Parts: sequence; structure tokens; C-alpha cells
Amino acid sequence: MKLTYLGATAFVCSALPLIGGCLLGPNYVRPAAPSPAAFKEAGDWQPAQPSDTVSRGNWWEVFGDTRLNALAEQVNVSNENVRFAEARLRQAEALVEQSRSGLWPTLAISAGATRSRSPNISGSTTNTSAPVNIYNLPLTASWAPDLWGSVRRTIEGNLATAQTSAANVANARLLAQAQLAINYFQLRVLDARRRLLEESVAAYTRSLELTRNRYNAGVAARVELVQAQTQLKSTQAQVIDTGVQRAQVEHAIAILIGKPPGELSIAPETTDLAIPAIPVGVPSQLLERRPDIAAAERQMAAANAQIGVAQAAFFPSLTLSATAGFRANSPPNWLTIPSRFWSIGPTLAETLFDGGARRAVSKQAQAAYEANVATYRQTVLTAFQQVEDNLAALRILEQEAATQAEAVEAARQSTELTLNQYKAGTVNFLNVVTVQTAQLNNEATAVNLLGQRLVAAVSLVQALGGGWSTTQLSSVK
Repeated sequence: MKLTYLGATAFVCSALPLIGGCLLGPNYVRPAAPSPAAFKEAGDWQPAQPSDTVSRGNWWEVFGDTRLNALAEQVNVSNENVRFAEARLRQAEALVEQSRSGLWPTLAISAGATRSRSPNISGSTTNTSAPVNIYNLPLTASWAPDLWGSVRRTIEGNLATAQTSAANVANARLLAQAQLAINYFQLRVLDARRRLLEESVAAYTRSLELTRNRYNAGVAARVELVQAQTQLKSTQAQVIDTGVQRAQVEHAIAILIGKPPGELSIAPETTDLAIPAIPVGVPSQLLERRPDIAAAERQMAAANAQIGVAQAAFFPSLTLSATAGFRANSPPNWLTIPSRFWSIGPTLAETLFDGGARRAVSKQAQAAYEANVATYRQTVLTAFQQVEDNLAALRILEQEAATQAEAVEAARQSTELTLNQYKAGTVNFLNVVTVQTAQLNNEATAVNLLGQRLVAAVSLVQALGGGWSTTQLSSVK
């Protein structure tokens, strides 16, 4: 800030009562951020009607999975990243309390005894005086009025920092919950994939028996028997391979809920997975519902307060101090009226020259604020992108899943027809292997698409801020 601006501020403040002081630095106003009127990819997106039926707090409940609900609840109390963020919040709140103490005077009492001896110089002869005992019991009070708002701006900044920490807690919790949901659905997709492979193994076992019978009857070549065996064994190997992936995902879930991997076991389930309807709202709501945006905005407010702190350093400081107590050279006379002493007086101090240090600090504060503004706006833009990405993913994947379902049905019919032809002896077993492989691949693709849609749904809820709201920051004091 320019010195001329500071001088003008000081002139305005001089008209205020001395005890109240003034408040240097700009009052915080949230800068504008780019916010479109609607999401581009929303299109004909149909949210749940009415949207009030969707849980705003425990957002994962919209998926209707009791096991997921139980796991997500454990994240709130056991996830170590969440605990870390909560500890940082308590640290920030304590810093607010510490800064508020600067508005009050300090009182100190001390008691001491000294024994000293000093030389007694008289003319050219030096004699040593007898040792003297001094007993002190002073009470000291001092207060530095916040004339220029340095303490109040510090409180303002620390409060904003504490609110940043509160938003970081919510963000850490949301990230952990979303990752848990994603891992959980990956687990369920692996269960579905394993179930599909096991069904294929059963079908391929029947095909192998059919081929063996035909081979024993002399109507099938040995190459067909080997093809059937190869198909069966390779599919059985895929079943085993899903166990590795499932174990790793299960271990990741254990870490998210704060448990050693050995203490968590999630049994396979065969329940159908569905994509819930998610109310999207309008883009401007992201500014109130995304904890990372709130954290960036509060950090910006804290940086703004530091500008006022830096400006207050240009002006003199006033300290009011008083001391009273007892001083005597012997214990019997220590706490007596003649031994009383007191002093009171103000001290006004001003730095006349610091080599540009204060001006540099002021420039740093202004630059830090501008950097936080850029971070805030970039966070908002990233939030819009994440919502648009997942809206597009859900819309396109839904269309792809519908088409893939038709492909699966066609592949099943093709397998049935080809098996009948093979039994009739009109085609060889290679045709059966081809259509069965095509059916398995199409069904596996359909399962993977379901997993991608579930991940996109969770990611969309996360991009929308889950069930969090900036109104929760008002509880931070």
C-alpha cells in the first residue's frame, strides 16, 4: 500500500475515540467468481422429484446399501486423515482464543529477594559497603490499546483460518467417504464379475462334457476337446484373478475406516446395484456446498485481514503500564505501608526507520491476498468442471449401458443358436468358443459399465459437495 493512503487512513481514524481505535486495512468482500447460469451437461437431466426426499447429510444413503451405510459412518470417527484435520481445527480455534487475549491488559505478580554489595568510593580511598538484602513484591499491569486495529485484524484473520480448518475437516471427511463408496462399489462390481465368470465356468463345463461325449462317440475331433478344455481353464484362471483385486480393494476400505486390513472382511453379495437419481441444482449453489471452495474463500478472508495488520505497523504504538508493590531491606519491614511503591505512565513508540521492512511486509500481504483470490477462482472453475464431467459421464454411460444391454441379449441368443447347431453337427466347436467368448466379453463390459456409472454417481455427489453447507462454519468461533 502507498504511504499516502496510509496517511489518509490515519487522518480519518484520528477523529475516532482513542479508546475504540480504528480499523486499518480493507474490509473483506468476497470477490466475484465465474458462475454460469446452468450446467452445460445437465441438458435433460432429471433429478429426483421431489428433491427433499434425498438425504442432505448422509448422502451415501441414496444408494440404498446398508453395508455401505455402516462403513461410511465409521469414516467419521476412525479415518486418520479426518482426525488429523480435526486436530488442526482445534489448533486453529486455540489460536483465535490466543489472539483475542491481546485486547485485554496483562497482570503479573512476582516475589524476589536479592543480596548485593557495592563499592563505596570516597576520594582516593575505596571501601566496600556491607551486603544489603532487598525484598520485592511488585504487581505489574500493562495494556496496549488496539488503536489501529492490529489485534482485531489478527483475530479476524485467525477466525477465518479456523473456519478454513473447519471446511478442511468437512472436505477430508467428504473425500474419505467418497473414496470409500467408490472402493465399495468396485468391490461389488468384482463380486458381480466373479459371479459372471463362475456362471461361465459352469456353462463351459457343460460344453466340455458335451464335447467329450461327442469325442468318445467319434463325432468330434480331439482339437475340439482341447479347445473346450482351454476355454474352461482360462476362465477358471480369471475367477482366481478376481480374488487378488478384491483383496486389495477390501484392504483399501479397511484403511479408510481406520482398521488394519486383517480386521475387516466383507462377504460377497449378489444384490443388484442401481444408479440413484441425484438432484443437481444450479452452479451458484456450489459456492455454498463445496467445502474446498469454502476453505479457499475463508483463506482469502484471512489473507485480507493480514493487509490491515501490515498497515497498522506504520503507526505508533501506545502502552499503558502501572506497577505497585512492596520493597524493603528486611523481612519484618517488607509488607508494611512505608515499604509501598508505585509507578504509572504511558509509553508511545514509533519506528522512524526500518530500511523498508514494513513496506515489504505490506506488499507481501497484498500479494498473498491476490494469490488467494486466484486460488479461490481456480477452485470454483475446477468444481464446475468436475460437475460437468460427471454429468456427461452419467448421461453418456447410461446410453452406452442401454446399447450394451442389447448387445448382451444378442450375444446370448447367438450362443444358444450356435450350441444347437453344434449339437446337430452343422458347425464345429470353434464356432461355439467364438460366440461364448463374445457373450462373456459383452456381459463383462455391461458389468464394468455399471461400475463406471456408480463411480460417476459418487463423484457427482462429491463434486456437488455432498450434504455439507457453509452454514456450518458459523459454529466456529
